[in-house]
Amino acid sequence: MDLIDQKIIALIQEDARITVSELSKLLALSRPSTAERLVRLQERGIIEAFTARISLPAIGREIMLIIQVSTLKVPIQEFEAMVQQEQAIIECHRVTGEVSYFLKAAVSDMNGMTMLIDRLIPFGNINTSTVLTSPVPYRVISP
Repeated sequence: MDLIDQKIIALIQEDARITVSELSKLLALSRPSTAERLVRLQERGIIEAFTARISLPAIGREIMLIIQVSTLKVPIQEFEAMVQQEQAIIECHRVTGEVSYFLKAAVSDMNGMTMLIDRLIPFGNINTSTVLTSPVPYRVISP
């Protein structure tokens, strides 16, 4: 991966809707060359998808939670199947250490938080933290 590829990665992380024409102008490359590089980055698995970042409060999910799950009471597969179906959970990470999983969830209100926690309790020990602010909500990643 050269510097041009790194610039492409940074630019599309900032705006996934950028056109190939705009991208080629910013890179001082031809459109076909820019398009070819984008395709290669996708084929190599460096670009996994083009997505949109959604404002959670704008869609009614005012409360973001970080949930730690430890001492699972069910098989791993059962827990992971449940979290994959749970719409309030927006990220799930299996980790090393005393905690088995870190979950990121977004709910509309305290009642939604209570109901989510109640659904999780049968699966393990639950420790929930409410996010107050996010000084780094998203960061452009470079190689």
